[in-house]
Amino acid sequence: MDAFERLLWWLFAGSAGARTRAVVLLAIKEEPRNAQQLSVKLRFDYTTVRHHLRVLEQNRIVVTEGNSYGKLYFVSDSMEAHWQTFLSILEKANRRVSR
Repeated sequence: MDAFERLLWWLFAGSAGARTRAVVLLAIKEEPRNAQQLSVKLRFDYTTVRHHLRVLEQNRIVVTEGNSYGKLYFVSDSMEAHWQTFLSILEKANRRVSR
């Protein structure tokens, strides 16, 4: 297991907010969006979305283009390279929860 995979386990299976971060990331993968668009699409509070976007950006899971309010979020190249690992982690985490 490489360092990035360990990071994915922590962000999406082992910490508070993991489910919300996963939903935000899946929405960004579907289509690049800004924080307001994510808030509306996911029906999450704007400040909650901004918090999770900061966590994802600080950990190089997402990258941005633009500035300030209209800044768009994209899945980073590193995350793209580990996408199948991410999906596997989500699947395993969901199995643990449903038991």
